[in-house]
Order: sequence, then C-alpha cells, then structure tokens
Amino acid sequence: MSELSRRWPQLDVTLAGGGLFLFSFALVHRWFWAHGQLVDWPVYKTYGDAIVHHGQVPYRDFHVEYPPLALVVFVIPSLFGDYRTVFEVLMAACGVGLVAVVATIRPAAAYYVGVSPVLVGSLILTRFDLWPALLTTGALAALLGGRHRLGWGLLGAAVAAKLWPVVIVPLALGWAIAHRRLRSSLVGLAAFAVAVVPFALIAPHGLFESVRGQGSQNLAGHGLLAAMFSAAQALAIIALWIAFLRGPIDRERLVRYSAACVCAFVALGKVLSPQFLLWLVPLVPLVRGRRGIAATILLSAALVLTQVWFPWRYWGYAEHFHLAGVVLARNLALVALLVVLAWPQGSQRRRVDGAA
Repeated sequence: MSELSRRWPQLDVTLAGGGLFLFSFALVHRWFWAHGQLVDWPVYKTYGDAIVHHGQVPYRDFHVEYPPLALVVFVIPSLFGDYRTVFEVLMAACGVGLVAVVATIRPAAAYYVGVSPVLVGSLILTRFDLWPALLTTGALAALLGGRHRLGWGLLGAAVAAKLWPVVIVPLALGWAIAHRRLRSSLVGLAAFAVAVVPFALIAPHGLFESVRGQGSQNLAGHGLLAAMFSAAQALAIIALWIAFLRGPIDRERLVRYSAACVCAFVALGKVLSPQFLLWLVPLVPLVRGRRGIAATILLSAALVLTQVWFPWRYWGYAEHFHLAGVVLARNLALVALLVVLAWPQGSQRRRVDGAA
C-alpha cells in the first residue's frame, strides 16, 4: 500500500471521498428521496433497446435528444437485464471517478463531491449528467497536470457527450497557447469527430435536430424571452473568455473561469433543468480561498433550494407556479454564484482602472 500511495498521493482522499459518495448515493434511495421521483432513465432505455435489441441506427431510425457519446451510457444497461440498476451503477462509478479526478486538483474538494448526492437529491440516480461532468473534469485535471493530449481528447469527448463543455474550449485554447501546446488541441478535434462525423454522414438532419430541439417547458411560446436569455448567456460567456485571456493564464484562473463559464451557461440559458446543477458540483469547490468558500456555499444553497420544489412539487410549479419564489431564489443564488466567480481580483481591477 505504501508503494501505491507514493504513486497515487491522493489515494487516501480518493478512498474516503469515494466511500462517502457511495454512502450518499445509497442514502438518496431512501426516506423522502424515494418518493415522487421524476426519472429520465426510461427514455434512455428506449434508445439503448432500439440499438441493442432492434438494430436501429440513432438519428436515422429514431430521434435522440443527445449527442452521440451520450449513447455509451444508454447502450450498456440494455446489454443486461435490469436497466435501472445497471444505469445507477454506471452513474455511481462516474461519481467515484469524479472524486478521484477532483482529488488530483484539490483534495479537499473531493469530499464535497462525496456528499453531493445528498445535496442534489434523487435526480442524481436517473440522469446521465455525471458522465459528461466526469469527462470535462478529467480534461481539466489533465490540462492542469501538463498532459495536454489527454486533456484535449477528454474535452473533445465531453463535448460529444453533451454540448455544454464547449464553453471551456476557448479557455483551454488560451492554456494551450500559453504552454506552447496548441497542436494538442487537434486531439480534441479528432476525438469529437470520431464520435460525431459518422452520424453526421448517415443522418445529418437527425443529428442537427438533436441539437436544435433542446427546449424548456417554461419558455414555450415565449420566443422573445428565450432570445433575450440566449443573448445574455452568449454575452456573459464571451466576456468571461476575454477576461481570462487578458489576464495571467495560471492554474487558479483556469479553474475559476471554467467554473464561471459553466455557471453562466447554466444560470443565463433559456433552459435550466435541475440536473444542470450537476455540472457545477465538481468545478465550483475547486476554487480556492474565500472566493471558493462563498461560491461553494452559494452552489449548496442552489442545490438545496432545487430540492424544495423538485421533484415532489414540480407539477405544482410547472402548472400553477406554486413555490415560484423558491425557484426565483434558486436562480438568484446561481446569478450570485456567477458574480462571485467572475468578479476580478483586486490587482486586476486596479490595472483596469489605471488603463481607463
């Protein structure tokens, strides 16, 4: 064990955090979490069964809402008898993997990921979002560790699993340029192309519809409002990219701006599904110092507030706007989180003021 510990300095943290995650993951099967669940795995099962048992081609023979690399975690459970159990095992494995990856960046943050199922609630059992979160966080860890090709390969795979990690790509490009490893980004492009291009050739229309068809029940029929949210989201993310590239490109800023860009995508988009908060769970606690403490508290508040209305009271909110104040408080917590993550450091503010 001592030799293994020398090769893997974070082994003790990974084991403790991984055990904590599995305990928390098991806990949300019980008590109030076990009631009134709204699950997505039956949709995933239709995809997996269509491929495995009926030989159908996704995007061509049936509609799929998600990018091609998401199909990996949809297909594997269809190869076995009990779809839900196998899917949950896969998500638990992704969660333990997240603990291990986060421990390599900031060991203390691994414990937050360990308790995250209790903060997130039962939706963590039946959504596949831990899969792209694992790929994205693994990419960030590899880039920070100087393993540029691996980092770009994982980032390309993450975008091919769910599109949101694309907001980190410009930051990663800045990191690659600063370290004179820009050519490594081609590995990310290749990883994305391997997953996506075959379906783009076979069923271009179906693949395009899987991206275009993303929508929100709450904004249906409100085209102007949706457009305003999309514009605000795009402007905020572009501003974060520019701010990152104008400052020192170091570890702390890459972590912080990665979390900020994902937060902007979540908080300001026209769609804010509860499971989107899972994307922030491994990123926000990586931020150090008082800023990191404040950011983690705000994320925790947003997670707990989400549990107040989802899933048990979801239909009351969706149909009659019951607990709309709670949802508003959750949204404001996410906006405050974005401000905390994006707010420039004192030295940067002084430089900007001096330039003005």
